[in-house]
Amino acid sequence: MLEMGTDPARQLQVLDPAGRQVVISCGCALFNARVALAGSRYEFTVERWPDPTEPDLFARITLGEPAAPWTPLVRLDPAIDRRHSNRREFFEHRVPEEIVWELCTAADAEGVVVVPILTNEQRQSVAELVREADNIENADPQYRAELEQWTTAMGNRSDGVSARSFPLATTLRGEVPLRDFGTGVSGQMPPVMDSGADQCLMVLGTHGDDRMAWLRAGEALERVWLEATRLDFVASLISQPVEVRQTRQQLRRVLDLTVWPQAVLRVGQAAPNLATSRRDLVDVLEEPAAEPARR
Repeated sequence: MLEMGTDPARQLQVLDPAGRQVVISCGCALFNARVALAGSRYEFTVERWPDPTEPDLFARITLGEPAAPWTPLVRLDPAIDRRHSNRREFFEHRVPEEIVWELCTAADAEGVVVVPILTNEQRQSVAELVREADNIENADPQYRAELEQWTTAMGNRSDGVSARSFPLATTLRGEVPLRDFGTGVSGQMPPVMDSGADQCLMVLGTHGDDRMAWLRAGEALERVWLEATRLDFVASLISQPVEVRQTRQQLRRVLDLTVWPQAVLRVGQAAPNLATSRRDLVDVLEEPAAEPARR
């Protein structure tokens, strides 16, 4: 049995006061666990938020026989190590319709909706909301301070967003600005100036807006991301408009959404990008203490 829990100490208090993004990231981890077990051909069952008395315990996975039949999750297993955010300029903004269909279908399999942003009017409206949210966040000194705590140029740090994986700060920013990590630490990638409203943008949304919905959003987000990786496409999050309350509400209105937006994705093809650092397995995995031997 595998139990998965959140680490409250890692929640961003300014950017994520409700813990929504923490839970979404936990959903991503849960989906990776599901894929890894499927790839190893284990049968398993998943309980989400299994114990009301343990609010940080978000999933319990119970293993069955190691002889499970093939499922579509198996083909995603090789993509786990390849998947990471790519904030580089895209070679080509157009994403074929069949790829968009695959990504929408991936989210649907997790009970979550992906809405491609198709019309020029909608694209421009979303671009304006991204800029508005970006300006609101960057005007908050507490946000900037918190961002700097998670941004590092140190090569030996095992977490955070490393300078090698985000663009050099620049005043020449695209229509849909990526997050500016350039305060205090200057990115080592070239500046991204082609993030226009004509790129492939998608909104991932859920029918509810509670902890269960956030967890399923994370599972769907990771499934979409792994599918994109499997198909040789890359993605990165444009999180600003769903992090600010007023722009999140406006996003629902301008796109006429019946779901709650949980993430905005840009999808395309780009040069390889170095992944951010991840903590060692020993830092995130605890084995149960051995029971004392019976006499």
